[in-house]
Amino acid sequence: MAEMKFKYTIQDYQTQAVEHVVRVFSGQPFHDNLSYRRDTGSQVIDRNLFNQELSDDELYTGFANAPVVLDEMQLLNNIKTVQREANIKESSNLAKHMGACSLDVEMETGTGKTYVYIKTMFELNKKYGWSKFIVVVPSIAIREGVQKSFETMQDHFMEQYKRKARFFVYNSKNLTDIDNFSSSADLSVMIINVQAFNARGKDARRIRMELDEFGSRRPIDVIQANRPIIILDEPQKMGGKKTQDALKEFNPLFILNYSATHKEHHDLVYVLDALDAYQMKLVKKIEVKGFELKNLRGTDGYSNFAYLNPL
Repeated sequence: MAEMKFKYTIQDYQTQAVEHVVRVFSGQPFHDNLSYRRDTGSQVIDRNLFNQELSDDELYTGFANAPVVLDEMQLLNNIKTVQREANIKESSNLAKHMGACSLDVEMETGTGKTYVYIKTMFELNKKYGWSKFIVVVPSIAIREGVQKSFETMQDHFMEQYKRKARFFVYNSKNLTDIDNFSSSADLSVMIINVQAFNARGKDARRIRMELDEFGSRRPIDVIQANRPIIILDEPQKMGGKKTQDALKEFNPLFILNYSATHKEHHDLVYVLDALDAYQMKLVKKIEVKGFELKNLRGTDGYSNFAYLNPL
């Protein structure tokens, strides 16, 4: 039986959502990954795990995301420019509670936000050279859905960008994946559910433990060295202080938040709400629960529906 292949139609609104994030970093130079000497712990690395002949230097080399060189004022000005053009209320301050900035993308459920943030990874890699990403999800079920999306979209993005994303689901029993993540210069993505890292005390997760099978290293320390860009899928379900404190341990370069219903607000750079989705025939029906000026600049003098849900 022939393998079924999915065909994806590139939607204009999805392209806009990607471009709005990418433009926040206008002025950032393209920089191939920064190399660093990987901590390989006390273990002897098995060269057979790497599918090529490697010198000692190559074997122990890791690749991290280059730093954001734009200062706070440049980032904020870029954000304001994107917001003005999108008719979004301008930010007064830069949200930088984790990394250089924290950007919100608001997309109604069912409009392809997973596609958007995967495409955003490819564009950030193409434009600026960033290649280390972590997708954080609130549940195992969503994690499995994200993994499936990466699998089914692989050929689609290969056609567009002539490269594939190397992705894996974090599993504390398959720690070789983390070493491969660190040593790869390719576009690399770790998918992890919040339960894998946000427990403490007697319930401490292996991600913070010095593990014999990992050369007496802590997985979190190895991950930190990569300065990953963190993508939060449904951040409103991960807003607890314990989870937020745990996310800081990943040492993120910056944060991208994707949701239809943000509870914590940062710097909003794209909005596709329920009314937009309905008018674009992306959803069949909506329920109006109230009126409110939402996300729009106050000078425009008209209101938008708030709290609109597809039925």
